[in-house]
Amino acid sequence: MKILRAEHMGMCFGVRDAIGLASRAAASRPLTILGELAHNPAVLNQLRTQGIDIKYRAEEIVTSHAMITAHGTSNKAASHALSLGLTLMDATCPLVKLAHDTLHGLVRAGYHPIIIGKASHVEVRGMTDDLDHFNTIESEQDLDRVQHHSKFGVIAQTTHPIERVRYWVDRLRTKFPSSEIKFIDTVCLPTKQRQAAAVDLAQQADVVIVIGGANSNNTRELAATCAKYCFRVFQVENASNLQPEWFQNASVVGITAGTSTLDATIDEVENRICEWV
Repeated sequence: MKILRAEHMGMCFGVRDAIGLASRAAASRPLTILGELAHNPAVLNQLRTQGIDIKYRAEEIVTSHAMITAHGTSNKAASHALSLGLTLMDATCPLVKLAHDTLHGLVRAGYHPIIIGKASHVEVRGMTDDLDHFNTIESEQDLDRVQHHSKFGVIAQTTHPIERVRYWVDRLRTKFPSSEIKFIDTVCLPTKQRQAAAVDLAQQADVVIVIGGANSNNTRELAATCAKYCFRVFQVENASNLQPEWFQNASVVGITAGTSTLDATIDEVENRICEWV
């Protein structure tokens, strides 16, 4: 059996930089991260072994220093944390910051803001919490709720597949043909690269293993993309989730991973598969 790794896979620079910043900060002072630095249990466990605490509400933080996650946050949430006397460090991915700046620029220019992505995702909540009026779109029901405006400004969650983003932009233009719809592509390059590489991988493989946190949006999206081209696709968090029967009669196994997956986890998964073939 042959094992193929996707050309682009695994941890992106934004997550690597965030982990590095947290590790350096924790070496000199007690540190709490406000939320999950990245949606991956192995990453969170690694941080905890360094003495880093993780809390989901600013009121729960007892250290003097806190860190905003790679997913970013709203100005409102950051101001609230500062009002509690916390010293804030910012690990927001630069590409997420760019999406925030793009969105607020559209609002200042008089466009009704629309974010294509998951309304419940921490990144999208960080974008929308400072807005009085906005829409998020990821379903037909969401599109039905959008009311007419003369100008729409559209961006996307950075980890959303670009093909799906373009689909909803087209649907919006169809629904409001007389409106100006300004779309600015904020899907990050690492997401685009990993999505394209996943397609190539899945077209060659009998089985695809997608490695990443169970609650990682970009990992789920990779699995969904692979499933369009390969019948047997399995998402796992680590090697312990693998089942030997998945690989029966498989000549080629493909491996890809989400943008918060540790290199060591990828190696462990591949090594476990090798033990069975």
